[in-house]
Amino acid sequence: MVRKKNEILELSFEFSLAIIDTYKYLRTKKEYVMSKQLLRSGTSIGANVTEAQAAQSVNDFIAKMSIASKEARETEYWLRLLVKSGYLSKYNRKSVLIDNIQSIIKLLTSIVKTTQGKNK
Repeated sequence: MVRKKNEILELSFEFSLAIIDTYKYLRTKKEYVMSKQLLRSGTSIGANVTEAQAAQSVNDFIAKMSIASKEARETEYWLRLLVKSGYLSKYNRKSVLIDNIQSIIKLLTSIVKTTQGKNK
């Protein structure tokens, strides 16, 4: 599990940086509402993963990682919406963002389920 925790820390941090770049791009397209939602949920993933590293108990760790997972799913929603609405149609990193968020969701789901299984 230690390997996964480190992997998710790095992935979520790098993803946050990519989300910040995407936010800046969307601002140049005069998209302010969805871009702010994307920024909040996309950067919240890494913040919650980081906070989980200092969890006071296994249940606290599971709760924080579960929040990160929910934020990841919300981020995927905003990305899909931005792609389908055309705001990211010419953005060259959109496929990488979608691939990365799907990987993050899978990894977070695995971490939560594995930790819950060990906690029984």
